[in-house]
Amino acid sequence: MRKLGLPHRNPEVEQQHNKAPYCKNTNTPHPSVRQLIKSVYVYFSVVMPLSTQSQADEAQYILVASLDNARNISNILKAITFKDHAIFNATPNGLKVTVEDSKCLQANAFIQADIFQEFTIKEDSVGFQVNLTVLLDCLTIFGGSTVPGVSTALRMCYMGYGHPLTLFLEEGGVVTVCKINTQEPEEPIDFDFCSSNVTNKVILQSESLKEAFSELDMTSEVLQVTMSPSQPYFRLSTFGNSGNAHYDYPKDSDMMELFQCTKTQTNRYKMSLLKPSTKALALSCKVSVRTDSRGFLSLQYLVRNDDGQICFVEYYCCPDEEVGED
Repeated sequence: MRKLGLPHRNPEVEQQHNKAPYCKNTNTPHPSVRQLIKSVYVYFSVVMPLSTQSQADEAQYILVASLDNARNISNILKAITFKDHAIFNATPNGLKVTVEDSKCLQANAFIQADIFQEFTIKEDSVGFQVNLTVLLDCLTIFGGSTVPGVSTALRMCYMGYGHPLTLFLEEGGVVTVCKINTQEPEEPIDFDFCSSNVTNKVILQSESLKEAFSELDMTSEVLQVTMSPSQPYFRLSTFGNSGNAHYDYPKDSDMMELFQCTKTQTNRYKMSLLKPSTKALALSCKVSVRTDSRGFLSLQYLVRNDDGQICFVEYYCCPDEEVGED
């Protein structure tokens, strides 16, 4: 595990936090940080290893999470970025990050504790709300390099209610310290999507769903989803400028890993609500599509990070309307 350095306090630097922070060792303000100066301030320092940090400094945090590769969290967060703010909830099992839109759409990213090289939490549950756009700009402040062997190490720390979320990011011997303002978290919407109420479920290879979206007419205002124990089994339909389009999956298709449908359901969902989920689809290798007795839709994506570890992203969407059976 790479040890991430922690900067000594530098009063002269800290006095400059209301001015534009500087990028590495140049005099050019980093554009993304300059734009978001009201939410975060950043300073740079070449520092001693984190192992030299005193126990007193370590004890002040109620949550500490470290990664050798910050992309393992930034990529997952990008998959749920469609609104500015996100609710973070940490438990001993890991992190759950929630983003919502208009009480009709909810996205959750689940990052298990064992994904992190270090995950320490001193309370049963720790929650806060942050500006997700700001957080992602900080996580990619070194450019998010994809060069093999080059990665940005991350140490994320939180002292508790009223305190900022502090990020220590190190690459090439330069450590960036970002402090992001937090807010008291709002209560997420409870979609009450219970496994016991699931009526239909299919698991597909993500490539097949990507192919379907590439062939359907995305000018359609709705995506119609039909799931049935009989033909057409699993059908996606659009009604756009080019006319009606249907994409069918036979239940014995090579792309279909699981088919469990107990009743025929046809529901429509607003395309504007579903489009954000394509970010998760692009990263995933498998997707589970479920509907419950109310017609609510669950899209659960299995995502492998750069180290081959598994994370999950789940979208819940309310039906726009239910279509009666012919």
